Amino acid sequence: MGRVLPAVASITAGQARGTGFFVRHDQVLTNAHVVEGQTSVRLQAGQATYTARVTTVATGSDLAILQVYNADPKQATLRLGTATTARVGEEVIAVGSALGVLSNTVTRGIVSAIRDVGALRLLQTDAAINPGNSGGPLIDRNGTVIGVNSLAVASREGQGIGFAVAIDHATPLLNGQGAAASAQTPLTALSQAMGGPREGDELRAKGEQTYTQALAWAAQNSVQLDDYWSRYAAACVTSSSRSGDRAWFSVFEPNGVTLNMAATINCQSWLDTIRTNAVPIRNTLEQAAEIARRSGVYPGVMRDLRRRHRLDWSGWER
Repeated sequence: MGRVLPAVASITAGQARGTGFFVRHDQVLTNAHVVEGQTSVRLQAGQATYTARVTTVATGSDLAILQVYNADPKQATLRLGTATTARVGEEVIAVGSALGVLSNTVTRGIVSAIRDVGALRLLQTDAAINPGNSGGPLIDRNGTVIGVNSLAVASREGQGIGFAVAIDHATPLLNGQGAAASAQTPLTALSQAMGGPREGDELRAKGEQTYTQALAWAAQNSVQLDDYWSRYAAACVTSSSRSGDRAWFSVFEPNGVTLNMAATINCQSWLDTIRTNAVPIRNTLEQAAEIARRSGVYPGVMRDLRRRHRLDWSGWER
């Protein structure tokens, strides 16, 4: 493991935490759901801290590629293998940041099963995959990566079952071929592999996916509003209510912002611009939330998704 651990990095992506690993000295592979809605993330690899840009996201295989700024040419990397030679019963090791804070956590297990659903291959393992492990490598006994740890589920008996996306799905992305279009995520593929969802479950999964897409759009369009608010709020805002993840959510509240009318700039015009650009985001999220509710998406799931994208606000549930 002395060669593996230096190549594994903890990832901070907004409110989300996860894991990635260096495949080149300036390139990191991780899960798409770890960096969802983010354009840049922070990496911690040993004592080194990096900033990285999200360059490629493949939702269908839950994979993403990060381009590292100011990369160390001597940064350790991992050798990629193939899941085509994986065998049920062979020993594997999962490496990641358990619970998002315990970096370089190593768990040992075996390949319990190989699940092929359509074009997607998932490696089932009994190696513990905890929250924060997502995006970390699944290593075979030769020290090569055969999968990217993606998710864990619990059986009715309460025992955790982990799944990794076969590393083969990363090859075209790393070669610059882009992500193949897919309406299926590893979660829906896994559901089918376990016998297929009931109609209500399928509708709920689709509603969750649609809501996530709306949140990703809203998060991307919120970046400029964040910057615009930060640029003039110190001069213009005397007081504001803060009941959400972003400061400018206060414009959604009645009398949520009190302006400094003595400021040398036109603060009312600034606030009107904030409101004008915030309304489409609010409308989109309210419409998406209504569709999600009709699809049976649980309120707690919706709330967790909003928090992941830094878009939670008490007003969404009024």
